[in-house]
Amino acid sequence: MAGTGQQELLIVTGMSGAGRSTVANALEDLGWYVVDNLPPMMLRPLTELAEKAGNAIPKIAAVVDVRGGRLFTDAVEALRELRESSNLRMVFLEATDAVLVRRFEQVRRPHPLQGDGTLLDGIAAERALMIELRANSDIVIDTSDLNVHQLATAVHEKFGTEDTPGVTVTVLSFGFKYGLPADADHVADARFLPNPFWVPALRALNGTDQAVSEYVFEQEGAREFVEAYAAALEPVLAGYQRENKRHATIAIGCTGGKHRSIALAEELATLLRGLPGVGVNVKHRDLGRE
Repeated sequence: MAGTGQQELLIVTGMSGAGRSTVANALEDLGWYVVDNLPPMMLRPLTELAEKAGNAIPKIAAVVDVRGGRLFTDAVEALRELRESSNLRMVFLEATDAVLVRRFEQVRRPHPLQGDGTLLDGIAAERALMIELRANSDIVIDTSDLNVHQLATAVHEKFGTEDTPGVTVTVLSFGFKYGLPADADHVADARFLPNPFWVPALRALNGTDQAVSEYVFEQEGAREFVEAYAAALEPVLAGYQRENKRHATIAIGCTGGKHRSIALAEELATLLRGLPGVGVNVKHRDLGRE
């Protein structure tokens, strides 16, 4: 569908407690523009606004559910009309009664339709409302045996593209004297290498300059370190993808964040780009602070 040039519209609906929020978050990670709890009458205006935005919003996901109250009864007709004129798909999230009851009890919240009745009364009422939407859905996902990570992975598999990375890594250089990065998942220390700062010809340069990079990698242990570190991160990043951790920050620090850490970060990024399912960005936090 993505190859048609049309905007994609995905409707996310299904049973309360079946994982709509997890699916919405996973779609956002994949670059979809997600609108939660959208009244059905707003579907048409949403698509019209998106069409005016053109390529700025190529993929839109709208979560439609019984929280819309009496407006939800308009959903079937609204979706029928959109199917005739839009590149629309619908995914329906399902789960068994027992699983839904357990999930509501865990969060200690009532079902939105139970009123003065029981959780099962609310679930039964919702199933009755959802019959036609479920029957007309393109994809039905039973989440009864899925945890949040497995459900997000299923979304990634169904709606990701071949070039969508399983995990996006930011390789971040920094200076220890300015403090550790608060959001780093892994931190490495480049201060075991001689500091180019003390080489007059290199002092004013930084780790992106060829002369500094060559100096750093001429030092004993530099090449061995970065290659071994990349190899050590390979099973970690593969595990992140299995566990649906879609973003990771790998930080490398030296004293000021100007020479050694930058040279090593650039090389590490090059090595990680060769791993399957890994997208890589490089950021030099403290470059220019001296």
